[in-house]
Amino acid sequence: MADIGDLLEQNRNWAENVRREDPEFFSRLSQQQTPKYLWIGCSDSRVPANQIVGMPPGEVFVHRNVANVVLQTDLNLLSVLQFALMVLHVEHVIVCGHYGCGGVHAALNDSSNTLLDSWLRPIKQVYEQHYDEVMAKPPEQRTSLLCELNVRAQVQSLARTTVVQEAWAHGIRFAIHGWIYGIENGIVVDLETTISDREKIAPTYHMTPPQ
Repeated sequence: MADIGDLLEQNRNWAENVRREDPEFFSRLSQQQTPKYLWIGCSDSRVPANQIVGMPPGEVFVHRNVANVVLQTDLNLLSVLQFALMVLHVEHVIVCGHYGCGGVHAALNDSSNTLLDSWLRPIKQVYEQHYDEVMAKPPEQRTSLLCELNVRAQVQSLARTTVVQEAWAHGIRFAIHGWIYGIENGIVVDLETTISDREKIAPTYHMTPPQ
């Protein structure tokens, strides 16, 4: 078993190195956070949001879950989203998936994972909707395609949330983006799914603008 004390030692070394390079870093960081980005990504330990985009602590507000799923009933995600939009006033919301996602791979298979199956149901629905497209790919490419399709679907799901629709109704300006990260090369690709206003979402989801 790994020694948990190693993490504490590494933390002290990290903090000392940061202070050596920038003595005022933690003082500035403790005053406030003013990130311009909300990152909704996968819990996979190989996909650290700040490092991927080369930003220090304090620059990216982060929410992560298995397979970067956006559920309309996920109060954790919705609370993060509301805080990011209404309090932090982020300008960009990024849904970032990654190739080789274990959650997406599990959604492709019929093995039972109890609770995880319920969480992955939205991805299974994406798979069902794009079944012919996915199955037309060679077996080794199917998970990668479904990873991309999942990001696209979650961007749409995010834009339909009451939190996002209410923010747009109040005139708050921000954009939602869909990205995917390649663990094998470290490169992020923009899937060109940006939504910056409610007009790109069906009117049935629109909130009434404030009077």
